[in-house]
Amino acid sequence: MLDPKLLRESPDLVRAAIAKKHLDVDLDAVLALDASWRAQLQETEQLRGVQKAANNDMAKLPKGSPEFIAKVQEMKAVSAQVKERDVQLKEIEEKWKLAVLGLPNIPHSSVPEGHTPEENVVHASNGDVNAVSAHAKAHWEITGFDRLFDFARGSKVTGAGFPFYVGDGAKIVRALLQFFLDENARAGYVEVNPPIFVNAASATAVGQLPDKEGQMYQTVEDSLYAVPTAETPLTNFFRDEILDEGALPVYRCGYTPCFRREAGSYGKDVRGLNRLHQFDKVELLKWVHPASSYDELEKLRVDVEKLLQKLELPYRVLLMCGGDMGFAQAKKYDLEVWAAGQKRWLEVSSCSNFEAFQARRAQIRFRAKGAEKPELVHTLNGSGLAVPRVLAAILENNLQEDGRVKIPAALVPYFGKEFLSFV
Repeated sequence: MLDPKLLRESPDLVRAAIAKKHLDVDLDAVLALDASWRAQLQETEQLRGVQKAANNDMAKLPKGSPEFIAKVQEMKAVSAQVKERDVQLKEIEEKWKLAVLGLPNIPHSSVPEGHTPEENVVHASNGDVNAVSAHAKAHWEITGFDRLFDFARGSKVTGAGFPFYVGDGAKIVRALLQFFLDENARAGYVEVNPPIFVNAASATAVGQLPDKEGQMYQTVEDSLYAVPTAETPLTNFFRDEILDEGALPVYRCGYTPCFRREAGSYGKDVRGLNRLHQFDKVELLKWVHPASSYDELEKLRVDVEKLLQKLELPYRVLLMCGGDMGFAQAKKYDLEVWAAGQKRWLEVSSCSNFEAFQARRAQIRFRAKGAEKPELVHTLNGSGLAVPRVLAAILENNLQEDGRVKIPAALVPYFGKEFLSFV
């Protein structure tokens, strides 16, 4: 959520942000609503002033006197006006709040211009895409793939995009998750096991509502949302709290299954493990001092890169352009691994700085020593990492002539053997 003061004093800055993110937002309508709300608020406060003055006058008059009775009648009329205005004010305030929630975050000055994924900037790369198995093929085409990753039975039980992981298929997923959690703990992130359902307030705080309703699974009776990412419950851990400045930065990581409807997904991008409705992911979360948030973003990106390096996966880092960055982020990096069988890059992590956008919605603040008022923290998050596409790249890049997959050395202690076999 943007600072209302920024909206009122620098509307052109907000207009530029909307343009840079290529979003369809009617800022003039929001500004008009804000002006109307403030005007009604002022009129209501003036009426309250009249009401207070009349109360003071009544206190000085003898009860039952003609003047007292006249004041009583005046008070009734003013009171009715105040009640009517309060109802109107509440209605327009709710509309104003909803409208302001629809305004995107301001992109950082370093975010490049652009509208499409092709206009993202390659920030860094690591590894040789040619130094992979000569026998690479798309993972879903590997002989025996369906034995370990059973999409057909998952579709029967639930629907498309909900596979069963069987035997070593389940074991390799568990190995990756444990590897991610252990490595992130070594990097200073405290592990949290969060809820996998959240309420609407939590989804609103991180910017998923009112923006991504169509992408989330929702329970009917309880109005809870299955988490699309552990970012949602983790960010809300400190909602409506004030932290001590000395406690910053706070680093947390958490594993959850993630649930996404992925409405409108189709074509080659959804083959095999590329895009699922349920998948496993470890999320990294930071609450930091505003002065250090961009240094913390670079550290977050490096932490995720180290995971990919240890898994020996060629990868690249994209600095996302304004139009491909997202509604809530101020700056975002995407990390993509090379999948040799598909001969394409697969996104496995996004590392984002939201500045105070989420913290203002969630009212997560800190108090500096000697300060009268608390300040908003900055929040950052990144995938560290999502399992399916990392696994897809491991399967494709390390496929041997005999049909087995060589397990990266860093993962062998977790998987328990050097090769994964499909027979």
